[in-house]
Amino acid sequence: MDIIEKNKTRMAHLSENSAELSKQIEALDWNELKSALNECIFQKEETNLPAEYCPASYFPLTPESTEQKTLYDKAFKHGEVLIRSGKTAAFTVAGGQGTRLGYDGPKGTLPVSPIKKKTLFQLFAEQILGMSKQYEVTIPWYIMCSPLNLEATTIHFEENNYYGLGKENLNFFAQGVMPATDFDGNLLLASQDNLALSPNGHGGSLKALIDSGSITDMAQRGVEHVSYFQVDNPLVSIINPLFIGLHDLQTSDMSSRSLTKTGPFEKLGNFVSTGDRISIIEYSDLPEKKALEKEEDGRIKYRAGSPAIHILRRDFIEQFASGEIKLPYHRAEKKVAHLNKNGDLVTPEKPNAVKFETFVFDALPLAKNPLILEADRLEEFSPVKNKTGIDSLESSRSDQSKRARRWLKKAGYSVNEESIVEISPSTFPSAHDLQGADLQQYDLDSKIIYLGDEIRADE
Repeated sequence: MDIIEKNKTRMAHLSENSAELSKQIEALDWNELKSALNECIFQKEETNLPAEYCPASYFPLTPESTEQKTLYDKAFKHGEVLIRSGKTAAFTVAGGQGTRLGYDGPKGTLPVSPIKKKTLFQLFAEQILGMSKQYEVTIPWYIMCSPLNLEATTIHFEENNYYGLGKENLNFFAQGVMPATDFDGNLLLASQDNLALSPNGHGGSLKALIDSGSITDMAQRGVEHVSYFQVDNPLVSIINPLFIGLHDLQTSDMSSRSLTKTGPFEKLGNFVSTGDRISIIEYSDLPEKKALEKEEDGRIKYRAGSPAIHILRRDFIEQFASGEIKLPYHRAEKKVAHLNKNGDLVTPEKPNAVKFETFVFDALPLAKNPLILEADRLEEFSPVKNKTGIDSLESSRSDQSKRARRWLKKAGYSVNEESIVEISPSTFPSAHDLQGADLQQYDLDSKIIYLGDEIRADE
């Protein structure tokens, strides 16, 4: 008897007296579980590294030739046409909780802005609203939650009147889950009535878009390009005309932003080329010797790191529905509390189980004409991951204020370096929108400066 049949027989027996467990067993995709078991347990590879690879090429932040500048100008205008024509949608992966930050609730509801303490969700919503007004279009927003925070997230948006975007233009749905198994592939029970289940990784977002009906909704709206970003980065440029334009002009299935790494061992995935394909090698998997390789000018070779910002064609995502293309599973060994053979709850002190995860960046080598566009870290990346230190709430608020001061100076306004500045994304979605703006109603000499339509003076 193979492991799938063994699990089916065992679970059929255990679920005889539990309607909830029976329901979970019935909902299991056994073919998917078989694939996961084969890839992660029975045919496990010792390394995920491709046989041959080199640093991936990318479009630089600033064009390096007249030809490239012409392309960027054309791409920006083309991106604006696509946005104005309703061809773009926003997609946020928002399954995280604020636990590591000492916050009880979905991470998206964490107050993060430096003055108004707007939540991550509000900052994203205001940016989408600002872009929608600017281009006279409705930009729909799709938000993937975890099964644990879906209800809390939808309640948050209801209580805030969907931040003015309209309930009909937002779609909330839960990420899929996979059962955990022991190292031999046997399913684990979290309780008498429940399997030990866990989210199936951010790669599950593509399947969730399909299963939730979101892709069908996009098709009905005429959306062709999906802007993917994670919930923890308040500086992300959600609907970026240059990025969208380049992506479409290059007929790319999937495009990515990159950051120039601060050093060889920064914890960002590394963009690499394997033949005519692009893939990402996780920072923990790139050999030290490779990480330390340098160009003649002294720059590290593997300097293009991934901040998990992508654009995907809707029709590319649709290919995952039919199984035409599929993401591989990755093995994660974790400590999972479970019932033993006697029905007693066991809390292990060391990893005892396998969780099966898929990663969205594994879609890159499956994509046609993938491209990478460098992003300015100071402008577009300051995630809130930790309670203190690097990538913390404190550092992100500081970075938001610094960016706001830069925007004002770029627009020709003098601002004190000590001032705390916050700019409403619904009023000024980008630095360009401050150019020529009349800011007489604001006291730019103040120590606390808030720019936004909803409030006309500093608080």
